[in-house]
Amino acid sequence: MDQHITVDWTSCQGHGLCAELLPEHITLDEWGYPLLNDRPIPPRTSKRARRATADCPALALRLREG
Repeated sequence: MDQHITVDWTSCQGHGLCAELLPEHITLDEWGYPLLNDRPIPPRTSKRARRATADCPALALRLREG
């Protein structure tokens, strides 16, 4: 099953670390908040996706199946 990154917008504080750790899936808007693409996380980047969710200072990122 495919994995996708989601953001809890009430928790996100716009630190931008997620875009540094997973640039092929996350870019930042002009205020530093993440813009996610809709592509599934491929197996070759799933380890970095897990790291991005774990290293988010606000714990605002989630990996979801489906």
